[in-house]
Amino acid sequence: MHPFISRNIVYPLQEKLLNRPTFSYLKELEKTQWLSREEIETLQLKKLRTLLKIANEHCRWHSTRILESGIDLENLTFTELQKLPPMSKTDAQQHGEQMAWLNVPGGIFRYTTGGSSGQPLIFHFGRYRQASDAAGRIRARRWWGVDVGDPEVYLWGAPVELNKTDRIKTTRDRLLNQLVLNAFQMSPDMMSNYLTAIQKFKPKCIYGYASSVALLARFAKETDQNIELPELKVVCTTGEPLYAEQRQLISEIFKVPVANEFGSRDIGFTAHENRHHQMLQMSESIIIEVLDPQGKPVKPGETGEAVMTGLCSEAQPFIRYRTGDIMKLSEETDKDGRGLHVIEEITGRSTDFLVHRNGSIVHALAAIYVLRETPGVEQFKIIQHDIDRFEIQIVANPMWTDQAKTSIDQKFKSRFGETCSIEINMAEDIPPEASGKIRQVVSKVQTGF
Repeated sequence: MHPFISRNIVYPLQEKLLNRPTFSYLKELEKTQWLSREEIETLQLKKLRTLLKIANEHCRWHSTRILESGIDLENLTFTELQKLPPMSKTDAQQHGEQMAWLNVPGGIFRYTTGGSSGQPLIFHFGRYRQASDAAGRIRARRWWGVDVGDPEVYLWGAPVELNKTDRIKTTRDRLLNQLVLNAFQMSPDMMSNYLTAIQKFKPKCIYGYASSVALLARFAKETDQNIELPELKVVCTTGEPLYAEQRQLISEIFKVPVANEFGSRDIGFTAHENRHHQMLQMSESIIIEVLDPQGKPVKPGETGEAVMTGLCSEAQPFIRYRTGDIMKLSEETDKDGRGLHVIEEITGRSTDFLVHRNGSIVHALAAIYVLRETPGVEQFKIIQHDIDRFEIQIVANPMWTDQAKTSIDQKFKSRFGETCSIEINMAEDIPPEASGKIRQVVSKVQTGF
């Protein structure tokens, strides 16, 4: 499909038929991004006041908490908002129906996500939230010279067997110039086919899970494939931390910059990198507070848990929602002059950290580097089942020797204590999570965040 037709006819028609205000919100975002920081925060408070009034009027669980907190909805400030206790994923799991505005204009939609803990979260969203996600992503793509209707490749989770709904989505993808490749199937043969399909498709953007795109790039490098994509502007990664070596590898193979995206199913599209590799918050749609383990705000440049309020989440308000994401905010401003907030670093989820037996939190890279430095390790997954018990799944290549097990054991004990036990299991392959992500580190130990 010609990009002009996709951009000006197909996509707008789809959004109109679905009653989603995507393009009106996009037009608004293109203007508001150039407001000053102070003006954007004034806009946030205006939207927050509207959201809290909706929650108070239509959502029984929220109205009880708003009443008990004593928050002043008429004289709302960010400090006043802190009177309202944060809500957790458990709250959303147990009280989702009581949080929902079932008669929200445009209709309410039910979604189930597995989450990093494996516990399903069922929540509701409306057309405004859908429009916010879509418009925010379109705006961010435009920062990189990619617009609606431009050819785009998605390396994404997709079912093997397509039902009627999936076939409709596939037809829609083609009309929107989107090629979807299945991140659930990353065998050497499939990756070879993917690289051929990508070069034939000539995308302006490649989008996918950070680990999946990095895996594809590594395959291209190991098989000496020269990837030529003259129209490609950027590779956008999402869904998990993007490590420096992954960024370098992807950029080397695809010959364009890499821009990481940040968001989640429950809270929505949250931030995207600009051309200066600053992570810009979608400030018009999300409020982010960064809190210490005691629930107190930390200063910019200090690490804490991200507690978010989705300003477009009126169908089921997520207000001061503990995301489990660990991050730092920045005092920087956008180098292109936008008033959007800047996120200095997104370190990962609390479940992506490991815990030393002395209670200290250890970055996942401390364990990842042990495996990456070990000859013969093709692919791996580290699971911390308990404070002193690690399981390491390894897919080996011909350079693997039994001595590597001893080396890994010794290095883990030097990092996590001599009393820890390390169970190493050899595997044919390591399948992705149900979400399609390939998680290298999983901790089942609470970190304190």
